[in-house]
This record gives sequence, C-alpha cells and structure tokens, in this order.
Amino acid sequence: MIKVNLLPPAALLLALVCAGAAAQTGYPSKPVRFIVPSAAGGGTDIIARALAQKLSESLGAQFVVDNRPGAGQMIGIEMAAKSPADGHTILMAASTLAINPIMYKKVPYDPLRDFAPITQAASLANVLVVHPSLPVKSVAELIAYAKQRPGQLNFASAGIGTSPQMSIELFKSMAGIDMVHIPYKGTSPGVVDLLAGQVSVMAPNLLTALPHIKAGKLRALAVTSAKRSEGLPEVPTIAESGLPGYDSTQWYGVLAPAGTSRGIVVHLHDEIVRGLRAPDVLQRLAADGAEPVGSSPEEFAAFIKSEIDKWARVASAAGIRAE
Repeated sequence: MIKVNLLPPAALLLALVCAGAAAQTGYPSKPVRFIVPSAAGGGTDIIARALAQKLSESLGAQFVVDNRPGAGQMIGIEMAAKSPADGHTILMAASTLAINPIMYKKVPYDPLRDFAPITQAASLANVLVVHPSLPVKSVAELIAYAKQRPGQLNFASAGIGTSPQMSIELFKSMAGIDMVHIPYKGTSPGVVDLLAGQVSVMAPNLLTALPHIKAGKLRALAVTSAKRSEGLPEVPTIAESGLPGYDSTQWYGVLAPAGTSRGIVVHLHDEIVRGLRAPDVLQRLAADGAEPVGSSPEEFAAFIKSEIDKWARVASAAGIRAE
C-alpha cells in the first residue's frame, strides 16, 4: 500500500507553486536519462523501467533507462552525481547508495551532499536462497552445514556493499558462520551463476528471485525482512528461523544531482508517486513482493541518513573494514 504523506497547508502551497514553476519552464524539454547503476534485469532496473514508462506518458518526454553497472554501483552513481542539475538526468538508487561509504575508503560521491532526494520509490525483502543441489532446506540446516565446512561455502552478491552482500554479512555475523563472498556486477549475473551451481548461496531481492523460486530452480529458505513477504507468504523470516532480531530490507529511490531546482524535484516527486499508484505498477510490485512507498523528498533524505548509520553499526559488528 502507498504511504500517503499529508503535508501541512504551507508546505502544500509551496509544493504546488514549485510544481507550477517547473511546468512553466517547459520541463522536461528533452529526453531524460534515467541512470540505473546495475545490470538490466535486477530489482533496481525493473522498478526504474516501470516508472520510466509512466513518466514518459505523463510528462510527454522520453525517460530513457541507462544501465551503468560496476564498482559496487559507484560508476552509475558517480555519473549521476556529476551530471548537470537540470532535471534531465535522474538516478534510481538502491540501498548501496548509503552502504558504499561504509565499505570503501574512497567513494566518488557523498550520498547526502551530492544529491537532491526525490522519493523512496519502493522497499522489499531480500530472500535467502540456495541452489537445489545444496542439501539444506531451512535456515537451521544451512547454519549447521556451514559450521561443519567453514570457508567452503560461497555466496554471490550484486557487488561489494550491495544489499545482497550486507544481508548475508549480517546473517553470517549473527549465525557465527564463515562463507566466502563472490561479488558480481549486478544481481542478475550473480543469479545466473547461482542457477548454474557456480555459487551456492545468495540473498537477491524478491523481484529477481521470485520467478526462479516458483520454477523450482532456486530453493527459498527465508526472507530477510522483519515480517513475512506477501510475495512469499509461506516462507518464514530469518528472525523466526532462529536468529531473532534479524532485519535487512532493500530499498529503491529516485534522486537528482544536487542543485536541481526545488520546482523540478517536486514535479518529479508528484509524477513518480502518481506512477506508483497506477494499477499496473501496483500489481507488478505486489506480485514480486515489493511495497511502494512514495515518501517526500525530506523524508527520503532523513531515511538515507538513518540507513548510513544503521549499516555502519552492522559493518562494525561484523568486523568489516573499508577497503
């Protein structure tokens, strides 16, 4: 369900004025590049393409998804941060935006300083999955199996510092197990190798994993959120599977380069929230276990800061040092 945020009258009036100002300037005046800092087919890409279609329809200009994977999504994120602040380049970021500064000593962007947050578009759980050849059918069995084989199991992620990695790092820390991290340039390449049996474990987002789970090509052990997912209601959470307090939820949000006018930010926010309310988008996200959010720019900015603080604590507890 969309989280509707009621603005006070003064803020509502300002939003209307800003949106009107954006419309009067003829924005957008050319195609808008919608940067996705990961490979095509992953959760970030799926949500971006759904919104790009709605924005193209509502704003009368083409929103073109531009996939720029690599370096823990930093290639695409940096490209967006350094783009002109005219609203014609926007970014669909994932949780990695806030995690990278914790994982790397040198990050080519500042998640708080270099962007104008527009809205948190959606959130969803990751799902702990294994290749069917692995002889485990529950979280408890995976923990026992890994404890008997320290350092022998490997797990895939969408790259260093991505939500799929951090979900398993938190899992490893709480379970007291050792598995080897194999980073990929995006969720989809990691899932491809998981399906082929080249890696044994992964915690991809539900958007990407659900079709393979339903087809019996991957075995779902648990979801990473604090409560069960509507997309996989029969699958327990990690918390209820023996690790109480475990909670790792992935999120996706839209940002513009810092300095983008308030009018354009508000205009894009309103159109994105309208797109998230569209029945076909709601149906697509719900089918894949994602929850639309549609927060205000201010709420999204505060949320990003809270995520940075949270994952810094997780990295410290897990003994992860910036590289």
